Amino acid sequence: MHIDLNERTAVVSGSTQGIGFAIAQALAGAGAHVVVNGRSPGSTGAAAERVREAVAGARVTPVAADLATAEGAAALHEAVPEVDILVNNLGIFGSRDPLEIDDDEWRRYFEVNVLSAVRLIRTYLPGMRDRSWGRVISVASDSAVVIPAEMIHYGVTKTALLAVGRGFAKAAAGSGVTVNSVIAGPTHTGGVEDFVAELVGADRPWDEAQRQFMREHRPLSLIERLIEPSEIANLVVYLSSELASATTGGALRVDGGYVDSILP
Repeated sequence: MHIDLNERTAVVSGSTQGIGFAIAQALAGAGAHVVVNGRSPGSTGAAAERVREAVAGARVTPVAADLATAEGAAALHEAVPEVDILVNNLGIFGSRDPLEIDDDEWRRYFEVNVLSAVRLIRTYLPGMRDRSWGRVISVASDSAVVIPAEMIHYGVTKTALLAVGRGFAKAAAGSGVTVNSVIAGPTHTGGVEDFVAELVGADRPWDEAQRQFMREHRPLSLIERLIEPSEIANLVVYLSSELASATTGGALRVDGGYVDSILP
């Protein structure tokens, strides 16, 4: 299967590390001109340089902007007026007693995890429709379907993100633009390593801690390990291509079989 994105420009929000960085690198590897995003010029520039080092001839543009704000979305649009592929990856997570989450924290999670995606879709979808081609992909989570007791606020925002994708897919109907969500399962990132340490303790080797975390907190996983970011990026690259032209309005799973359901 050959995927050629040489004629495409892709924006990946929150792509200085973890899943977002893996997606940016994979899209660059398929030939796309990739816009790497983070909040600070230092981290964003460093991530762009890492992509260039990993992918010979990569075309990468760093754009520092806080996409959890309307001002940040406007700054990105000014820097990159036209986009063919929009990947909404920006997100925050963390464990918290649900009875201790106040209104401000709920609002913060919705601003970052939901409204950042809504703003960028609203910004770039009209141009995609005018050009009769585009791809919008939002990175959701198994937590959207299996709400974790220790981070209800995160799970609810990811549920909302699935609805956002389905709704905007209808807004793009018949235009040649597809809108999909990717349900990522428990993934091996630096942030998740910290999260695992919070839940099972930091005083043990990583492999042992990971096994305990999966056994005690993610027991439904059929692969019984954390997913590597590159495995999620592979599906995003496919959905960004011509090959996925008939896939829209969907929530596609890269969850290691974690969600115990035939459908999301």
